[in-house]
Amino acid sequence: MSDWKEKALDFAYTGMIWSDISELVGEPNTTVYNYLRSILGPAYQFRDSISPEDNSVILNIPDLHFPYHHPDSFDFLQAVKEEYKPTRVVCLGDMEDMHAMSYHEHDPDLRSAGDELSELRECVAQLYAMFPRMDILESNHGSLTWRKAKTHGIPRAYIREYNDVLRVGPGWKWFYDLTVQLPDGSWVYYHHGKSSSVLRLSQQMGMSAVQGHYHESFSINYWGNPHGLMWGLQSGCLIDFKSYAFAYARVNVKRPVLGCSLIINSHPVLVPMVLDNGGNWIGELP
Repeated sequence: MSDWKEKALDFAYTGMIWSDISELVGEPNTTVYNYLRSILGPAYQFRDSISPEDNSVILNIPDLHFPYHHPDSFDFLQAVKEEYKPTRVVCLGDMEDMHAMSYHEHDPDLRSAGDELSELRECVAQLYAMFPRMDILESNHGSLTWRKAKTHGIPRAYIREYNDVLRVGPGWKWFYDLTVQLPDGSWVYYHHGKSSSVLRLSQQMGMSAVQGHYHESFSINYWGNPHGLMWGLQSGCLIDFKSYAFAYARVNVKRPVLGCSLIINSHPVLVPMVLDNGGNWIGELP
């Protein structure tokens, strides 16, 4: 890779627009723009120049725990994308597992932190190609880099940005939580996993709520007050429960529920990922 291309990518990961990058690297605007689009994909555009989000069909992608995701996750998400044509995509957190960096014991039969990162980047590249624009919630697994840095007294300024590490463009944007206004004028609160009861979280926030984190929970619970009808949406997960990474949960009676959720025209929808007796996706949506 030539020097100007490396510099251009570094500038792009900071969110700089291509015309400014062009001046800094000394290459024509179109050359820089076309190169960055070829590397970063159609998400190489910036939020300041994008019209307000279209929240008519929001796809909520639950915990994937790359690289310990269910092997049929991508096929399932592609089918959901084609069927429902989401106008916005929100990843509910724990996209990455980072088992080797966990605060819990590391299973010696699993990958090292470096191997996990290599496989994580391959998984992320597939997801990024599918959803070049996505909002992502910070989470206990997904934010392990920051958490470990804090534990060991390393300031954030020394740590690379998520998108830089994952090698994706600025179309992926990270949030601690999100509050989104739906087409009917109501509001919905997003957090990775603030309460074991998403219904209680919804009531505490005074609006509808969406969560990930709780792999065995896949539900919609409604409640109302004089101001209207609200709901709590728990979205399951897309993990490979057979992996050693989830051995800790095998002592529980409950098992993870695979699937995803959507908010379509302001109403919550669950889409289960139905498996056959061999643990494989049946290949069709319900």
